[in-house]
Amino acid sequence: MKIRTRIAPSPTGAPHIGTAYVALFNYAFAKHQGGEFILRIEDTDRERSSREAEQAILAALKWLGLSWDEGPDVGGSFSPYRQSERTALYQDAARRLVAKGAAYPCFCAPERLAELRRAQTTVKDGFLGYDGRCAALSSQEAQRRIQAGEAHVLRLRVPAEGDCVLRDGLRGEVRIPWNKVDHQVLLKADGFPTYHLANVVDDHLMEITHVIRGEEWLSSLPKHVLLYQAFGWQPPEFYHLPLLRNPDKTKLSKRRNPVSILYYQRAGILPETLINYLGLMAYSFADGREQFTLAELAESFDIKRVSLGGPIFDLQKLQSFNGRRLRELPLDELLGRLQTWGLNEETWRKVLPLAQPRLNQLADLVPLAAFLFADRQLYEPAALLNTGLSGQRVARLLRLAQWEIERSAEWTLDAIKQIFERMAQLEGLKLKQLLAPFYIAISGAVVSLPIFDSMLILGRDMTLARLQYAREALAEAGCALTKDELAELEKTYRAQYGGGG
Repeated sequence: MKIRTRIAPSPTGAPHIGTAYVALFNYAFAKHQGGEFILRIEDTDRERSSREAEQAILAALKWLGLSWDEGPDVGGSFSPYRQSERTALYQDAARRLVAKGAAYPCFCAPERLAELRRAQTTVKDGFLGYDGRCAALSSQEAQRRIQAGEAHVLRLRVPAEGDCVLRDGLRGEVRIPWNKVDHQVLLKADGFPTYHLANVVDDHLMEITHVIRGEEWLSSLPKHVLLYQAFGWQPPEFYHLPLLRNPDKTKLSKRRNPVSILYYQRAGILPETLINYLGLMAYSFADGREQFTLAELAESFDIKRVSLGGPIFDLQKLQSFNGRRLRELPLDELLGRLQTWGLNEETWRKVLPLAQPRLNQLADLVPLAAFLFADRQLYEPAALLNTGLSGQRVARLLRLAQWEIERSAEWTLDAIKQIFERMAQLEGLKLKQLLAPFYIAISGAVVSLPIFDSMLILGRDMTLARLQYAREALAEAGCALTKDELAELEKTYRAQYGGGG
């Protein structure tokens, strides 16, 4: 049997460090056994998916040294490798499930579902999910309503009693009560599949033999097993990797740590360091070594050596690990790495037009442009409080800007300018007033190179990281927003900005 693994990221934002982590273990598992590693794009979220994000994911994984045997850019025997181009397959599969009684149409309005969820959240440790109302409809009644043009989705029919007994390659037997499993939506009202249906159909059709993914998907495994049984397909073997965590043991998130691969690339972390560090998160070599290459990991990989302990992704440890590698590089190679990283003609051609009008001597360039190459700006929190706005107001503006930057479809000079012009209008501030704390957050100075151009050069991920560091600086000064204030701000953001928060 040919071993086939896959990584299937969703192109809805910046390439996530968790994607690299899961991709690494899939790659090593397949290559150790002479198998194939496949990249599939799960772009069924039509509103949030973009080709720009897809290209960023591919570029980030390639930068890390990961390559794939099949994918949207290289083709393969099971193309297409974008789920948005495979919708007819999922719609046909959904019809077969309904015909077998394994799925059913649901006509519940969004308002009823929202009310159901509100009621369920008031019950401590209660079930959160669909209550199965439409599962009781006769096929004749359901068909009548469909023919009448009533909007509906297709849901998975789940047993009401008993346990689902599963096997995970790392955990052994797993038992989950069926009454804790949601009647998952499989096909949305617009005819597009959800992750669960598309994932199972594609893994089967693409002959994936082993599914290695994060443990957050373990609770969804009963749904996937039900689907395999309904289709009459042999399921692959499943392995659920432990989640990456922050130093405080919470799930790794952008609120506590930079989570974009692009941030680490921009900060000057070597790709082989990041791969090495991610490997150490859940794997140990038999000889105890801590430093290894991607090829060495693949050569000796044994999935039984994956640890289930909660791996801590510690930025300071990563930086220290990277420093060790940098100090070991021959000088000629270090020079080449610096040129590739940012000290090259392409970068200077972006920076110099901004700096040239401010130069009296060449030495002036260093303090003017240094912030564009730094990981983070060092400044006293008081600097953010001397911008003519209160600390609470600045904290509010920083969070709003993060949300707006995250949801912006483009990262261009015009897009950045529009974000802040709109913010100034909605916040009742002059643009100059609004931007004062952002100059500090981005450059560390009140006067600097043009702020929008600077953000463009830094990139979306480094810009977001700078704003997060500024929020942390404000917190040190006692100006952090409370949980209640953040919740209220999110409501305001949804109402005034039309965002999701």
